[in-house]
Amino acid sequence: QVQLAESGGGLVQPGGSLRLSCAASGSSRNVYIMAWYRQAPGKERELVARIITDGSINYADSVKGRFTISRDVAKNMVYLEMNSLKTEDTGVYYCFILHRGTTYWGQGSQVTVSS
Repeated sequence: QVQLAESGGGLVQPGGSLRLSCAASGSSRNVYIMAWYRQAPGKERELVARIITDGSINYADSVKGRFTISRDVAKNMVYLEMNSLKTEDTGVYYCFILHRGTTYWGQGSQVTVSS
């Protein structure tokens, strides 16, 4: 069983920055994919960024050049550095991992971008 604990959400003005963190505990060594999804009010959950065990990274077009995903393998953590935030980045951000064929989700962190 794997548990995910997220931190780092909050309220920020447009143009500001936030950093989300997600710690994976339990039987989570050698995770295949670590990712961040988000869900805006009234919209479906969407992939923001993911990093695969081989180090390859994918971003949603809407966040390319502004967001950076990274992971610390030793600590079993994944991060999402968000810069130049826009109002349309508002939503609940979820940590996600795929491990041994099973998906796991964090509890979600609210990110609100507003002046």
